[in-house]
Parts: sequence; structure tokens; C-alpha cells
Amino acid sequence: MIVNFQYVGVDVSDTLSEFTKEKLKKIFDRYEFLISAEVHFKQDEKDHDAGKICNIELSLPGPRIFATSNERNFEVSVRETVSDLERQLKKRKEVYKTH
Repeated sequence: MIVNFQYVGVDVSDTLSEFTKEKLKKIFDRYEFLISAEVHFKQDEKDHDAGKICNIELSLPGPRIFATSNERNFEVSVRETVSDLERQLKKRKEVYKTH
């Protein structure tokens, strides 16, 4: 499991990185065809209520899968993004089964 983190305008956080790796590990264990993940954390200065943005792009055979969410803190944002990725991966796995 290869996970690359980028913090854009946000302080680097080891606990946030470990939390994200823990969530992504469940996906990598369930879907063996995944290669790597790119995770970007950003802060939106204009959105004071939410503004914590998490972008995750998964590398796998075929087109890459991407999801993003904008929430009130990074942990919730990671959970929402991972949930969106799982939904997309279920659809992709169905395509693999039919071929």
C-alpha cells in the first residue's frame, strides 16, 4: 500500500496521516487491484464553517478514481471521501466481474 500525502497551506500532521492510512488500509485490503493513493489536504480560507478539504485519488488499472469533500474538520472530510471512494470501487468491481 503506497500512500503519498500533500499538505497545501496546512501544517503537516502525523496523527491525521495515520488516521487516513488506517481508513485507506481497509479499502486496500478489500480491493486487491489498487496500486496507490494520493491524498491532498487543503484549507479553504473563504469557507469559515467548513473549509477543510480532503482530495484522494486512487491509482488502479483503468481510469483513476477521485473523490473530494469539504467538511468542518479533516477527520470528517477523510471519512466522507473514503465513503465516496468505496461507492465508486463497488461499481468498478462489478465491471471487472462482468468481463
